[in-house]
Amino acid sequence: MCEMANLQSILELSSSWHKHLCPRQVLGARIGLAGAAALGLAIPRRDKRLLAIVETDGCFTSGVEAATGCSVHHRTLRVVDYGKIAVTFVDVRTETAVRVAPQCDVRQKALAYAPEERKHYFAQLIGYQRMPDAELLTIQPIRLTIPVKEIVSRAGVRVNCTVCGEEIVNEREVKRGGQVYCQSCAGSAYYEPDALVFSPRVTAVSHPKT
Repeated sequence: MCEMANLQSILELSSSWHKHLCPRQVLGARIGLAGAAALGLAIPRRDKRLLAIVETDGCFTSGVEAATGCSVHHRTLRVVDYGKIAVTFVDVRTETAVRVAPQCDVRQKALAYAPEERKHYFAQLIGYQRMPDAELLTIQPIRLTIPVKEIVSRAGVRVNCTVCGEEIVNEREVKRGGQVYCQSCAGSAYYEPDALVFSPRVTAVSHPKT
């Protein structure tokens, strides 16, 4: 079972970002604690040794961030949106990795750990805090299909796309036939240009006559 005092301080931090606490934040915090423990790493981190690859966004991610210290702005947390409540934790130094997720029946199990709560939502909120890791989580050692160096990349590297001319940072370009392309122009865009091109409008300021 997790250390309750430590968990409570993590949940206070996570809920302060949302002004409320929800079951998914609790799962994120519990998963963050368990993943770091499985790798033998102390948290919260102030360096970039721990990388968290989160498989959904939202409140769940806040729990992971509060527990581990990993974050998007430090480039130590990535969202690969599979729509799953799961996180892969990577020790960047050793490239050891584990994937942590809730067990499939945790919603029902939680009810037994919070019998005083009649509503399932609140039973999950409390039960997820009380359940031992062995009943709450699955922790699976994994091998990454992409090298850690490619996932992390080198910050500050800049090139320009041959087609659109926009700047590409952090080695996210695609190279073909000696040319450099952004991922959009290389064919994996999540958007397409509309017929209209919008540009910022400058509104003239009229001054009163003197």
